[in-house]
Amino acid sequence: MRIISGKYRGRRLSPPKNITARPTTDFAKESLFNLLNNRMDFEGIDVLDLFAGTGSIGLEFVSRGAREVTAVELAHVQQNFIISACKQLGVNNLTVIRGDVFRFINACRIKYDFIYADPPYSLERLPELPDLIFDHDMLKENGIFVLEHSKDNNFSDHPHFVEQRTYGSVNFSFFTR
Repeated sequence: MRIISGKYRGRRLSPPKNITARPTTDFAKESLFNLLNNRMDFEGIDVLDLFAGTGSIGLEFVSRGAREVTAVELAHVQQNFIISACKQLGVNNLTVIRGDVFRFINACRIKYDFIYADPPYSLERLPELPDLIFDHDMLKENGIFVLEHSKDNNFSDHPHFVEQRTYGSVNFSFFTR
């Protein structure tokens, strides 16, 4: 896993062998950030990374100047890896919350500039995520929500849907307020 751009550009971090996450590929991550570069200024934004896995997306935002990143991850191994990566890089503006994403969403009272969710593709409740984000009013004005999913999901009928991009087996659906 590598950080593509910003303060920690080129830094490589090696997740443990027993990690159960499916990290977003470097190719898909680089494509996502190229798209986002044209839509938002990363400097000073607040980011929420749901189903954070290795923390790759959150760390990329930190590297590019995000003010604060909150990463929610249930698995202990992944949580420990994100904490370790933050210590290794000297990152102090990424907060890791170990917990269930759906419980976090229900309790959350904070609004974010950018929300990213990369749930397991087979997660039964995956299709609920866009509605939950907007029903709980979690995005700031002009905020962006990106959901990573398989080709089996289609969100084009959602009222906040903007577009879908596909990179190999990775699909990103973009939503905005």
